[in-house]
Amino acid sequence: MQPENITLTNPLQQRSDLAKWVNEILDAVTPFFKKEASRVDLANFTTHYGHSVANMEAFSRLLWGVTPLLAGGQEPAQFSFYLQAIKNGTNPAHAGYWGDIGDYDQRVVEMAVYGLLLALAHRTLLPHFSEQEKTRLWQWLKQSETAAIPDNNWHFFPILVQVGFQQCGMPVNRDAIEQHFAAMERYWLGEGWYSDGPGRPRDYYISMGFHFYGLIYATLMADVDAERCAILRQRAAVFASDFIHFFADDGAAIPFGRSLTYRFAQAAFWSAAVWAELDVFSPGVLKGIVLRHLRWWMQQQPFDRDGVLSVGYSYSNLVMAEDYNAPGSPYWGLKTALVLALGEESAFWQAEELPLPPRRSPHTVPHAAQILVHQRNHLWMLTSGQLELNNFVNTEAKYCKFAYSTRFGFTVERGRFGLSHASPDSMLLLSEHDNYWRGRRECQDVITGDNQIYSRWQPWHDVTIDSWLVALGDWQLRLHQIETARDLDSVEGGFSLRNRPLPEQHCVTGESRLTSGADTSALFCLMPQPRQGEMVLTPPNSNLLFADRAAVPLLRGALAPGKHLLISAVWAGDRAGFDPASLPRVSINDRIVRLSTAAGDMAVTLTELP
Repeated sequence: MQPENITLTNPLQQRSDLAKWVNEILDAVTPFFKKEASRVDLANFTTHYGHSVANMEAFSRLLWGVTPLLAGGQEPAQFSFYLQAIKNGTNPAHAGYWGDIGDYDQRVVEMAVYGLLLALAHRTLLPHFSEQEKTRLWQWLKQSETAAIPDNNWHFFPILVQVGFQQCGMPVNRDAIEQHFAAMERYWLGEGWYSDGPGRPRDYYISMGFHFYGLIYATLMADVDAERCAILRQRAAVFASDFIHFFADDGAAIPFGRSLTYRFAQAAFWSAAVWAELDVFSPGVLKGIVLRHLRWWMQQQPFDRDGVLSVGYSYSNLVMAEDYNAPGSPYWGLKTALVLALGEESAFWQAEELPLPPRRSPHTVPHAAQILVHQRNHLWMLTSGQLELNNFVNTEAKYCKFAYSTRFGFTVERGRFGLSHASPDSMLLLSEHDNYWRGRRECQDVITGDNQIYSRWQPWHDVTIDSWLVALGDWQLRLHQIETARDLDSVEGGFSLRNRPLPEQHCVTGESRLTSGADTSALFCLMPQPRQGEMVLTPPNSNLLFADRAAVPLLRGALAPGKHLLISAVWAGDRAGFDPASLPRVSINDRIVRLSTAAGDMAVTLTELP
């Protein structure tokens, strides 16, 4: 069922279209306002930080849409509620007070938008506040200066609060700004990339967190912190040359990593780049990236029947959620609405929407250990070495697979017993003949080169696997050099397809090929150890892109104690584009594996021959 209160036919081409879309998203939440409690109650499930704070989060994240509307000269329909809720929430004597801040408190995260609100819309907001109410707001936000927080992107939240203070004339703590920037400088990797904390992943938080906030700071604080602002802009410009490869021609971005329920926040960086007038791509190209992305999302099912954003990815799906995904969490996606802070006369809104520029493929990102491949109607990524140390739900499925795809998504794990539950797509899974499966998790070593990534991983202490992922034309090549002290079953999976209608199967020794509708997903055993092709169906709601059960092509084989070499080729995309004659050729000579296709040749040097 489609929600009646969201105009699904909105073309999302002009500024007025986007303003209407944001207003409809805000209006859909109106029935759930708790007018005396300064909160929004959207559902009866919750998070590790509890129902009350989750409801405060739901209210606060709506302000990512409210703020650019106000900055652009438009008040949302429920503006009076937003005003009163902020007054009540920051008043310790009111029943709706949001409370004092504790250690690692989610409310520090939500404070960031109040900083942006004060920075961009204080002339509209603060005339409605008495001097006492302004002081209460300042005092409540000021708690972020000394709050204990995780050592990651959270450091930007107290900084944005100070930016708001600076812009609206409230007292600023410059020492707090310096301390938090100093903490984040330890994450800087170079060439546009941070990690999300020491040794942490390089995922969408780098774009929708570090660079998004960094561009806000660089734009609003240029007159008081010019040197740092110039550095932030330069880093963001370099990052843009990599990040454009994460978006497909149809507007989709590659699903990868945690917090995917924030959905269209995947494009928030581009909105910040536009708003900050970052000199990267032309206004028409940037307009195309942002609006195509939003239109792609409107072709999915991100809303429930009431028009409220659900937790999930392309549909409502708590199976894939992290333990910090509250009912209102998805409204962080409204960060992408920042372009509404620009008037109709801006270069962005006046530009003709343009397609993505030509991009080199494959494109290697060494600091993220990722390779992006632009195939016709299919964008996919190879990756190694990412691991979310907090071990959020489905960490391995979200970070540790060999490949991720805009067209075929990926499946999350429903259990370790049984292949159907074990999330086998784009993974090599192993078991001790007991149907309990283990795959790649932590990598002991990762080396990224041109069009190939090496990783070493140990599913058991006495099983060592060296894996090479190679991008060669439209083919993904995988080489696994395995040394095992255990007698093991092995299963390797390709990209998953919808199972309705049930895919046509061609599963024989050395090949597993599935075809469904316009899609083909194929996996070939090249040499030297034969493996049997088969198919497995995962449970419903396990693939992020479609709720139906997913069909995964597999190669199955046995591994006796000793050394083994597995080589496979993966292809997925348009059914009409698949050519079995293009299957890569392999030769091995003195530890050198040569891979050849019509697109070119690659060589991989093994650590040793089995």
